[in-house]
Amino acid sequence: MVIRFGDCVLDSGTRELSRKGRSVALSPKALRLLEALVERRPDAVKKEELQDLLWPGLFVAEGNLARLMTEVRDAIGDDASRPRWIRTLHGFGYAFSGETAAAPRPVRRSIFKLVWGDREIALSEGENVLGRDEESVAWLDVHSVSRHHARIRIRDGLATLEDLGSKNGTFHRGRRIGGAVPLEDGDAIRIGTVPLTFRRFAAGVSTKTTRLPSDSGAPRRERS
Repeated sequence: MVIRFGDCVLDSGTRELSRKGRSVALSPKALRLLEALVERRPDAVKKEELQDLLWPGLFVAEGNLARLMTEVRDAIGDDASRPRWIRTLHGFGYAFSGETAAAPRPVRRSIFKLVWGDREIALSEGENVLGRDEESVAWLDVHSVSRHHARIRIRDGLATLEDLGSKNGTFHRGRRIGGAVPLEDGDAIRIGTVPLTFRRFAAGVSTKTTRLPSDSGAPRRERS
């Protein structure tokens, strides 16, 4: 669902909010609150429903919801005293109002890389095998790395990391993985004992290398 209202665009698929063409930072719960109100528009949603959605199975003070609503209003440029988008129904809940329109999802081409030391290893659409095999996209000639250790699959602008039955494991954000896990820009990856950083850049934007600790080593050879 991609919805435009005023100078804002909400994309529930990519979980992004933009305003005047620029991405707006929202906490995950604030973004989910906005999504819930937009999905139920123009109906009013009870505070209890929203609390159950945002904090399932937990008892939270009503002030937590109010603080999230303030974050949402600040992000979309709404004024609680003279609301344009979100009405407060005192003693009941909130309702999203105002005109909305479906918006096309912008086509964005991204460049994906792995950073190891001062090297950047380009990743391509499809499967990118990481390992000690010389034919691997990232040739990691380290004793703790299996020949076909892990793979990063890139498809339709999304990237996932998966272990390929390695002996010493594949780690994502410090946790050993088995099945495929989604990757986000800046994620820390470890292939055996080799630390890597996953990076995603918008096409045409200059990149800045992320340096890892000096004892991390660097690949002897890379293939793009």
